[in-house]
Amino acid sequence: MSAPPSMLIRYGNFLFRWRNTLFPVLMLALFVAFRPGFPGVDRWVALAGLLIVFGGAALRWTVVGMEYIKRGGLQKKVYADTLVTGGMFSHCRNPLYVGNLMILLGTFIFHGSPWVIAIGTVYFVHAYIAIVAAEENFLRGKFGAQFDEYVASTPRWGIRLAGLGKTLEGYRFNWGRVVVKEYTTDATAALTVLAVVAWRVWSAGGAGVKDQMLMVGGAAVAVAVLTLLIRVMKKAGVLKEAEG
Repeated sequence: MSAPPSMLIRYGNFLFRWRNTLFPVLMLALFVAFRPGFPGVDRWVALAGLLIVFGGAALRWTVVGMEYIKRGGLQKKVYADTLVTGGMFSHCRNPLYVGNLMILLGTFIFHGSPWVIAIGTVYFVHAYIAIVAAEENFLRGKFGAQFDEYVASTPRWGIRLAGLGKTLEGYRFNWGRVVVKEYTTDATAALTVLAVVAWRVWSAGGAGVKDQMLMVGGAAVAVAVLTLLIRVMKKAGVLKEAEG
C-alpha cells in the first residue's frame, strides 16, 4: 500500500485546481493593499521589472513554439498522456513555470512596493513549488523509471545552457501555436501592468492625471480588443496551432 501524499503535494493539488481563480484574487489584493512606487523616483527599477516581465513571456514563447505541453490537466486535476522531454523541456523540467515566476516577479518589481515584492515573491515561489511537487508525484506514479531518468538528467528550475543552440536549431518555430496558446497569458500580463500604471498615476496625482488615465484606459481597451479578435479568429479556425 502506497503512502498517502504529503501536505505539500495535497496543497499543490489544491492550487492546481483553483489557481486560475485564486492567483488573480491574491494579486489584486496585494496591489490594492500596498501603495505603488512613484515615477521619477524608481523609474529604473520599474524598467527592470518590465524587462523581467518581457523575459518571462519570451521564455514561454520559446517553450510553446518548440514543443507544447498541456499544463491544464484533466478536469482540473494533474494529468498527462505522455512525458514531454523535448525542446526546452530537455533543458529544464518546468520552463513554463519559470516563465510564470519571471512575469510575476517583474510585475511586483514594477509595482515598486517592497511589501508586494517580498510577500508576492515568497508566496508564488512556494505555490509553484507545491504545484510542481503534485505534478511530479503524478508523473512518477505514471511513468516510473522513465520519469526518474528524466529527473536525473534535467534540472527542475534552472535552465541548462549546454546544447541549447543545437536544440533551437533542431526545431521549426511554431508561431501559430504561440499565438493560439499564449494570447490569454500575454493579455493578462499586459493588463496587470497597465493596472499598476493606472494605480501609479492616480496615486501620484498632479496636473494631467485625467489625460494620463485616458491613455492608460485606451491601451487597456486596445489589449482587450486584440485579445477578443484573436479569440474570434481562433474559434473561426483562422488561427491554428499547426501554423509555423
